[in-house]
Amino acid sequence: MPLLNRASEMQEEVAGWRRHLHQNPELLYDVHETAAFVADKLKSFGCDVVETGIGRTGVVGIIKGSRGDGPTIGFRADMDALPILEASGKEWSSKSPGKMHACGHDGHTSMLLGAAKHLTETRNFKGSVAVIFQPAEEGGGGGLAMVKDGMMEKFSIQEVYGMHNHPGMAVGEFATRKGSVMAAADQFDIEIFGRSGHAAQPHKSIDPVLASAQVIVALQSIAAREADPLQSVVVTVTKIHGGDAYNVIPDGVKLSGTVRTLLPAMRDMAESRIKEIASGIAMAMGARAEVRYHRGYPVTFNHADQTEFALDVLRKVAGDKAVSDDFPPAMGAEDFSYMLEARPGAFVFIGNGDTANLHNSSYDFNDDAIPYGISYWVTLAETSLAA
Repeated sequence: MPLLNRASEMQEEVAGWRRHLHQNPELLYDVHETAAFVADKLKSFGCDVVETGIGRTGVVGIIKGSRGDGPTIGFRADMDALPILEASGKEWSSKSPGKMHACGHDGHTSMLLGAAKHLTETRNFKGSVAVIFQPAEEGGGGGLAMVKDGMMEKFSIQEVYGMHNHPGMAVGEFATRKGSVMAAADQFDIEIFGRSGHAAQPHKSIDPVLASAQVIVALQSIAAREADPLQSVVVTVTKIHGGDAYNVIPDGVKLSGTVRTLLPAMRDMAESRIKEIASGIAMAMGARAEVRYHRGYPVTFNHADQTEFALDVLRKVAGDKAVSDDFPPAMGAEDFSYMLEARPGAFVFIGNGDTANLHNSSYDFNDDAIPYGISYWVTLAETSLAA
């Protein structure tokens, strides 16, 4: 089954929805207008169930097939934007300064709406499709909120699938891999406490600035000397705050940063070593360190059987040459990971063409990708739920 004719016919209409959403971005859980837009569309299509307020502001629509009872599979799109001032210059640029769809969630939402419209028209499957529209992917954990709200159990979702656009990959191409496809993302804060004093008399003080500098350098040994080179880990200090004057050694310095890993064992090791390195160096220099480690999104882990199935569907839609089954893992994070912890499934990438990168003020979702995304969702439903 190649690219669906109906998906191509819908492109202009779906692009209109996408550009409307692009002009009206909302952040995190405050996606009230977006969620209302989605719910209204689902109701107008004739979805059998449309429920709002799941995971605070998420929306789920249920589409029942015409071929009788069967399992329910879930398809997920994210709805929230980013706190970025848009510089794309598009006619449909954001109307809300400082808010922008710079990650393509407007495209993800619109493609899934297009698929929902097609599936309600045809219903050529046995069982049900749950179309899931999630808030707060960009750091708010909306995927976890929807799972905790009992979404999987309430709608009897047995498998779940997600999709994200990928700049730099040609429109019409897809990619994924089995296993770890995106990283776990953690955060840490380290406070180093010394003793303040005159900068011209450092021997009468305990200098937390010097101690923090040594901690920063030593943290790089986690990746360079403690991790298996074939098992990725990133430890990056991104913030340093300490001192207010040229001639005063401060009482303390605060460091913050992020850790990215693809395996649970590496995640555990990084957390343990950050605490040990910071505390040990501080103590050796007469200072004291306190470390707070926060575990964020887990690894986005594609289940083997569902990934192989998704790849088969992608090959039907795009052809063998346009599908990569060994896409390199990304060290970015994605909270679809929580849904993949709750149910088996797969996360795939769809080409966005030669566009600005994600989270860039000049980025825009490529509407030429719309027919491919719709075709994937529809073919996935009709193949998975074949009578």
